[in-house]
Amino acid sequence: MSRDIGVVMDPIGACNFKKDTSLALLWAARDRGWRLWYMEQGDLYLEQGLARARMRPLAVREDAQDFYTLGNPEDKDLADLDAILMRKDPPFDMEFVYTTHLLENAERRGTLIVNRCASLRDCNEKLYATQFPQCCPTLTVSRDPQALRAFHDQHNDVIFKPLDGMGGSSIFRARQDDPNLSVILETLTRNGQQTIMGQVYLPDITSGDKRILMINGEAVPYALARIPLAGESRGNLAAGGSGRVQPLSERDQWIADQVGPDLRRRGLLFVGLDVIGDYLTEVNVTSPTCLREIESETSLGIADRLMGSIEAEWQRLGR
Repeated sequence: MSRDIGVVMDPIGACNFKKDTSLALLWAARDRGWRLWYMEQGDLYLEQGLARARMRPLAVREDAQDFYTLGNPEDKDLADLDAILMRKDPPFDMEFVYTTHLLENAERRGTLIVNRCASLRDCNEKLYATQFPQCCPTLTVSRDPQALRAFHDQHNDVIFKPLDGMGGSSIFRARQDDPNLSVILETLTRNGQQTIMGQVYLPDITSGDKRILMINGEAVPYALARIPLAGESRGNLAAGGSGRVQPLSERDQWIADQVGPDLRRRGLLFVGLDVIGDYLTEVNVTSPTCLREIESETSLGIADRLMGSIEAEWQRLGR
């Protein structure tokens, strides 16, 4: 059965052809014979209570020099689509929130949004992880510089990070007697006006910040360990880290099993867990990546597995 599937994403022409996860998802949808429709945030709008978009038919190819073609724009009701992949990268700002509200209008009328709009808004990628305290390292969340300083005094070696960062941006490590502690806290909290996270430093970061992909609450059996550069405390590929594909450890699988049921309950079909050593540090719900790196070394067909989960959701919803 032919289906219409849309994607909301950053400009497709700026994609990294070798690494972009959204491209792999679009190839998998194409391989099932589904029609693809391309949108950017500015294409969505509301008229007479209905969410619509100026969307363009999209063709995708595995050709680095010529990997997509966009057709002429068509003005369509978002609810005409069977599913929409929300693949807009952070920052998670108010425009992102408004986009989820527009998509939710179509969701209420039967379109499957991956991931569910309310859960995208509710599940801050750092705070959501704290709902599984049995999986997390020792941490604190506050905007009070004195409380954050006390946490540092207690644990001596601490990572401080904003709650809305991505790609390893604005992450600071403060060691014992760090002369920069005050300026780190002043900068990140904006002098006590912005809430941040403090987390004990995990030495296992030297072995990699593991990205575990979850599809409808089930873990892909291999992870991408993102290894920091020498002297770095961030493993993010965007911060210069390198990737190593490896099977999940017993502890990795245990963490996935702890988180998975709640992901299913919340309609979070495609998620990336970040695990350092034995501890869950983030749950990435907005636009998970690293699929291409894992697929390239395992031939797991992760993108196709997600498309299968989308089909199962259509059957469950009677579409």
